[in-house]
Amino acid sequence: MQHVQLRIRGRVQGVGFRWFAQSEAEGIGITGTVRNCPDGSVEVEAEGSRASLDRLIAALRRGPVAARVSDVGIAWSEGPSRHKGFRIGF
Repeated sequence: MQHVQLRIRGRVQGVGFRWFAQSEAEGIGITGTVRNCPDGSVEVEAEGSRASLDRLIAALRRGPVAARVSDVGIAWSEGPSRHKGFRIGF
């Protein structure tokens, strides 16, 4: 199982980014979590096939209409599945 940890920066809080990420992930069939970070960024932990995760990353680089993504930090790893579904953390 492929895992990716994303740190998304820009205008990404207060614009529906977490709900956008959840909707995109569920539509692709990816499991994981998304949460706001104290520094104003959004963190996503996701798992699935490499192709599915690449699709999610492409969607999150765009974000919802009101978002302005300036940077996406990406860290890849492999391992067993750790998530059931995709949830929004607070």
